[in-house]
Amino acid sequence: MRVVLLTGSNAPSRETILELAAELLEQSVGPILSRSRIYASQAWGFSSDEPFANQALVLDTELSPLEVLDAALAVEQQVGRNRAQEQEQKQITGERYASRVVDVDVMFCDDEIISTPRLKVPHPLLHEREFALEPLCEIMGHYRHPVLRRSLRDIYQELKEKQSTDNV
Repeated sequence: MRVVLLTGSNAPSRETILELAAELLEQSVGPILSRSRIYASQAWGFSSDEPFANQALVLDTELSPLEVLDAALAVEQQVGRNRAQEQEQKQITGERYASRVVDVDVMFCDDEIISTPRLKVPHPLLHEREFALEPLCEIMGHYRHPVLRRSLRDIYQELKEKQSTDNV
């Protein structure tokens, strides 16, 4: 199965962290078939002075989607993500998200549509997130979203157009 992951970090050494995450994901999930360059973006859904770095990865795996999720969560922990600390920060700020050392999201698992309490694939907010669409478009812009039935490039362009009209 081909699995598409998005890694992100807004820690001070974010590019190094994404490289380490990619190495660990390759060891635990499977070989990386392609990767985007690392993109910089502002925080989405919360306030942060530190920008994010994001990278899309396509891996070949023998794992099930839930095993991929478990491997991604293990890599986050290995790299230093502390969800309890993030939860405390969210309670203090009242925001939905918080800064994080690393985040690994499962975007796609082949063309499967999965909706379980632990895993939703395709990622349900992908179409709202420029920081995810931009690196994905670099390596798989013609890929058709299995739910929206449109190419990632078309979804990205529509989001950019909507943002430009919202900012007018």
